[in-house]
Amino acid sequence: MFGMHGPELWFILAIVVLLFGGKKIPELMRGVGKGIREFNAAKANLQDEFEKGIKEDDTQKLSEKKEA
Repeated sequence: MFGMHGPELWFILAIVVLLFGGKKIPELMRGVGKGIREFNAAKANLQDEFEKGIKEDDTQKLSEKKEA
């Protein structure tokens, strides 16, 4: 993961515990999880809209081809 191994990850974890304290970490992780869920929902919505637009464009091109 990004070229980091055991010692680097332990060091980062220790810094996080010192900065936020043991009681704040669950709140922090809940916020991160919520942000990831919202990001994934927005990504899925954008992908659906993109695919819908492609299908509409294809349908429009086929109808124009039939008229010509």
